[in-house]
Amino acid sequence: MDKENQIIGYVVPIFRGSQEYASGLSDTEEARMKESAGYMARRNLFTSGLEMERTEQTSRKVSVRQSAEHISLSKRIYENEEYHKCMNEDSLMHAPEFVIKPRSHTVWEKQCVRLHCTVSGWPDPRVVWYKNNVTIDPMARPGKYKLQSSYNMHSLEIDRCDFDDTAQYRVSAMNSRGELSTFASVVVKRFKGEVEEALPMPRHGIVSEYGITFETHIVDGFGVSFGREGETMSLGAMVIISPNLARYQPEVQWYRDDVLLQPSKWCQMHWSGDKATLTLTHLNKEDEGLYTLRITTKTKYETYSAYVFVRDADAEVEGAPGAPLDVTCQDASKDYVIVTWKQPAVDGGNSILGYFVDRCEVGTTHWSQCNDTPIKFARFPVTGLVEGRSYTFRVRAVNKSGMSRPSRTSEVVAAMDPADRTRMRGSSAPWTGQIIVTEEEPAEGVVPGRPKELEVTEATKNYVVLSWKAPGERGHEGIMYYVEKCVSGTDSWQRVNTEIPVKSPRYALFDLAEGKAYRFRVRCCNSAGVGEPSEATEATTVGDKLDIPSAPGRVVPTRNTDTSVVVSWEASRNAKELVGYYIEASIVGSNTFEPCNNKPVKATRFVCHGLVTGESYVFRVKALNAAGLSECSQESEAIKVKAAIASPTPPYGISVLECVRDSMVLAWKQPTFIGGADITGYFVDYREVINGVPGKWHEANVKAVSDRAYRVSDLKENRKYQFQVRAANMAGVGIPSLPSETFICEEWTIAVPGPPHDLQVTEVRANTLVLLFKPPVYQGRDPVNGFYVDIKEADAEEEAWRGVNEKAISTNYMKIKILKEGVTYVFRVRAQNKAGVGKASEPTEPVLAETKPGTTEIVVDIDDDGVISMNFACSNLTPDSKFVWSKNYKEITDETRITVATSGEKSKAIFNMPAEDDIGIYSCAVTHTNGESSSYTLSAEELKKLLEISHDHKFPIIPLKTELAVELQEKGRIRFWLQAEKISANGKIEYVFNDNTLSQGEKYKMNFNKDTGVIEMIMESLLQEDEGTFTFQLQDGKATNQSSLVLIGEVFKGLQKESEFMCKEWHRKQGPHFVEYLSYEVTPECCVFLKCKVGNIKKETVALWYKDGREVKGDGNLTFTEGVLNLEIAQISKKDAGVYEIVMKDDRGKDTSTLNLTEQGFRDLMNEMFSHIANSSTALKIQSTEEGIRLYSFVSYYNEALQVTWHHKDSAIAFTDRIKSGVVGEQLWLQITEPTEKDKGKYAIEFHDGKGGLKRTVELAGQAFDDAYAEFQRLKAAAIAERNRARVAGGLPDVVTIQELKALNLTCNISGDPVPEVVWLKNEREIVSDDHYIMKFESGKYASFTITTVNTTDSGKYSILVKNKYGTESADFTISVFSPDSKK
Repeated sequence: MDKENQIIGYVVPIFRGSQEYASGLSDTEEARMKESAGYMARRNLFTSGLEMERTEQTSRKVSVRQSAEHISLSKRIYENEEYHKCMNEDSLMHAPEFVIKPRSHTVWEKQCVRLHCTVSGWPDPRVVWYKNNVTIDPMARPGKYKLQSSYNMHSLEIDRCDFDDTAQYRVSAMNSRGELSTFASVVVKRFKGEVEEALPMPRHGIVSEYGITFETHIVDGFGVSFGREGETMSLGAMVIISPNLARYQPEVQWYRDDVLLQPSKWCQMHWSGDKATLTLTHLNKEDEGLYTLRITTKTKYETYSAYVFVRDADAEVEGAPGAPLDVTCQDASKDYVIVTWKQPAVDGGNSILGYFVDRCEVGTTHWSQCNDTPIKFARFPVTGLVEGRSYTFRVRAVNKSGMSRPSRTSEVVAAMDPADRTRMRGSSAPWTGQIIVTEEEPAEGVVPGRPKELEVTEATKNYVVLSWKAPGERGHEGIMYYVEKCVSGTDSWQRVNTEIPVKSPRYALFDLAEGKAYRFRVRCCNSAGVGEPSEATEATTVGDKLDIPSAPGRVVPTRNTDTSVVVSWEASRNAKELVGYYIEASIVGSNTFEPCNNKPVKATRFVCHGLVTGESYVFRVKALNAAGLSECSQESEAIKVKAAIASPTPPYGISVLECVRDSMVLAWKQPTFIGGADITGYFVDYREVINGVPGKWHEANVKAVSDRAYRVSDLKENRKYQFQVRAANMAGVGIPSLPSETFICEEWTIAVPGPPHDLQVTEVRANTLVLLFKPPVYQGRDPVNGFYVDIKEADAEEEAWRGVNEKAISTNYMKIKILKEGVTYVFRVRAQNKAGVGKASEPTEPVLAETKPGTTEIVVDIDDDGVISMNFACSNLTPDSKFVWSKNYKEITDETRITVATSGEKSKAIFNMPAEDDIGIYSCAVTHTNGESSSYTLSAEELKKLLEISHDHKFPIIPLKTELAVELQEKGRIRFWLQAEKISANGKIEYVFNDNTLSQGEKYKMNFNKDTGVIEMIMESLLQEDEGTFTFQLQDGKATNQSSLVLIGEVFKGLQKESEFMCKEWHRKQGPHFVEYLSYEVTPECCVFLKCKVGNIKKETVALWYKDGREVKGDGNLTFTEGVLNLEIAQISKKDAGVYEIVMKDDRGKDTSTLNLTEQGFRDLMNEMFSHIANSSTALKIQSTEEGIRLYSFVSYYNEALQVTWHHKDSAIAFTDRIKSGVVGEQLWLQITEPTEKDKGKYAIEFHDGKGGLKRTVELAGQAFDDAYAEFQRLKAAAIAERNRARVAGGLPDVVTIQELKALNLTCNISGDPVPEVVWLKNEREIVSDDHYIMKFESGKYASFTITTVNTTDSGKYSILVKNKYGTESADFTISVFSPDSKK
């Protein structure tokens, strides 16, 4: 076998069963095992097999016994799992779990290595392998990696390892239930002295196997970030790697406080090929710190860092403290663990009383509190854990206001023997290629010896923690411990854990008396008995051994940026177990301190971010350890937040503006960062380049130049030169720029001008900006006579340049108005002369077209003295900012015409003597800001308007909202009033009538409301002598105004008459009176109500109705409720016309209201009623009769005075005997007798109501006419038949009683056409005329029936039957014959 290429794999593990578990199962324990998930069984089966690979020496007998136990336990596990699967099918689905994790390896070069793992989970997990968090693709390097998966066993084989294979490998398993990852490292070692040229070089210099050097740049990085607990935050940066190789991926790593971050539920990393992103899914204060992105390539690495601050979430209870942080578990054993944490920076305004520790068993969601009373020490031993189970912990702080939010949960910790944990985490023994098995007889039970090295590891006033080591004499079975204590000075030992011995070599004792001294000792025990006690500890006094640290020393703040300050301090002296420091800041004068960091920092220097620019702050620091927080340090001196001054960054964009035989004019662009102070000048260096080799740099100017253009002299013609420029400010001279391109010093002879230079962009808005530039230094053959401005989008091609102006401009500035919001542009300028257009300038930096928040404009103001000024305000000032005013974009230095005054965030440019010379464009720019600027164009028209306003301000008038007016008030009072728009409390008013000043008195009442500006004068009445002109004269300082009102002639008389009327009305209303005078109302039912509304009535008030001077007696229709009087006229007619009057009276007086319902008044009333009738009418309908066709409409009420007109074909119908109209009840009809074709057409009935009237129409034509006519014919025929049919008109009695032997003669009238046939019947049998019965029918009208001699046989029912072709009719009568004898 080739040992160099052999696969390094796992040795076959020897499974070791638990002796105690296998041999000591009771019935109850066995039942409990069946109900559990088999966790302990798996632990005992696989503990040594999963994490530890070693060969055990054992006898055949022991091996056979262990094999039997293994088979038995496997069977039980299988049955238990199958049972739970049947009980709950959902348990089949579970998250991935690594049954066997991959093992780390150290191998030699050119060897192969294989990483194994076994994964369980349902559905089957998807397994992905990563190298340094980059997915391994076997196809990227064929033959290098080999991935295999079979029956949940997965492996990664790396062929012929080299140095590049040294990395951390991660295997990730994921299904629908979750994701789980585990890690293994591979270290590739090289034999000393055997270095091959083909092997890769270290990570610096050129990579020999590729022959290239990678350049890495991190751009668009993340800045200082602020978040709040519970939020999600993403940090990201663009990474540019050149050259860009498609298959090459760098190593991307994230660090927090120099600790490498691994993917977890708290943080997720993503690499897209050009952008690295870190997502903090649920912020906690543990996430606060300095985050560093490290991009490593084959040649070197680049880093980028920024701080992330995490503030406390809002407290659930107001005034509650912040949540503790950094909860960790230490010293875990089988039934015990120490939980530690860090105190929060925020105590809610009240001291923290202590902390509660909660625990939760993994797999459950139930949290149980571990301590009954709060503990102040930031460390607590938790006992009573169940061996083999895993737990997480959290901590809550409490003060007198309430409980804080819980901290982030700790990492999962298992309650298990530390030795087992060490063995599980240990590395495997080297592969020997064989397993050695030996026999060993079992040993007898041995009583354990004394525990060793017993000591008190921690002592507080709440608890004491003991630790010791197991004895050497312990036998082959497990041991447990009893702990004993005694008060110092006595020899009375008391066992602490009397019922249950502890399994771990650590124990926490509670309920000790504070201030007392105790000694402790420990005994071991097993099935063979209890051993001898250990050596007793020294006397330990119960109390806090760790003191709260002292306050930190002197705190010194230092300027950093415009939002941050560097704070340094002296460390806390003699601080033990120092955890770190909290820094607090307060705005001077507020006396409120806010934490700058929510996670303790161990250094004595910290950068406090998130401060307000321009504010002054003081700082203080607190130290903390497990015992608590120290007192605050003394407050620092106040410091104003502003950026520290630094030297500027290098200029850039060096170009040549003009070149002659021995000199060249250079131009450059201003540095992107000027260092927080104005640039005082620039220094230019040059060097000669000979045959491509640069020479030594020489200074071109000793004295700094202020312009961004400079002529370098004393050059040699036709020589090549490079240039560099350095900028200087009060902090010093910055580093030089990159060397420029190589330029040849030769005289320019072209006819067109050179390029303009020093392009600047200002007044950037969403759709406009102003471009400033300087003319070219080289004029060409003729002077420059204009400029052209070009524009293109920043990311467009060179061919996209387009002109802004079609005609050349003569000014050195231009306002560009063709921008689109949100688009980034670049600009350039070209100059022209008579020879043509010259070379374009260097383009500007990209400019985004947007109006930034808080952008302000120049505002023109005219004060009370008529002074015209332009005002500009900027809220983003820095301490070094200045307002620079310009006219036509040239700075104003001469204050002959303009005076500039600046105060705080506002600046004012005042016109001294505004005139035509001041016409132009005025602009104001603020230095040391992000381009704050604005402009105002003063045109001739605008100047004229401003001068008019200024004159009004110099000679002001009091503005009036209303001129002097008059109105009438109650009792007929006359009120003269006006309202001033603006008048001070010192204003004065004079009241003038016909040039005579009026004064306050009985006749005139004056009033001036200074709040509303209302001025009034009230007169009780107007007399004849009051006719004239009233004037109010106003004066307020130097402002005056007046308003007059002329009351003469008809105007005066009308006002006087109206005043007298109102006076009478007021007196009338002192007794019962009419609020609404008598009127009428017609209801839809055509009832007429006379009504009026009265006021100021009482019980004694009487209402009397009159008509034509006669009182109308109350008849039940008179109502007097709620101040309303009604008189109902149910069916009005002409007799109801008349003059109605109602009189209201009581002891206070009377009032009368009259309503004239005669002539026109009555006609108006009837017309209103006719309108109601018309609106109630139904649509015209067609009805056929035996005479013809009838049209009709119904109304809800008919009045005989109602006038209607019938129309046929829009013409009024002239009534004849054939066409008639009439009314039957509420039906209005039109009868057309014997209709003909001429009667077809549109018919209408028109109701007259004195206004527009109302028409109802119907179309009598077509099918409607045909149907009506046919029905008329049918009814007509039926009527004729009914009229001519045979009838018995009458004359026959119903019953005839006659004496026997008498004669009977009955006669009746017969009608019918034709003459009917007559038949007489007796008992429904026809009677034939003979001597006894004589029947006659004479003249076709009279029928007679005679019985000559009546006898008893003639009694019976008789009928006469008449019939003709139109019908038949009969009449019945009864004859009763009696004899004289029977009657007696």
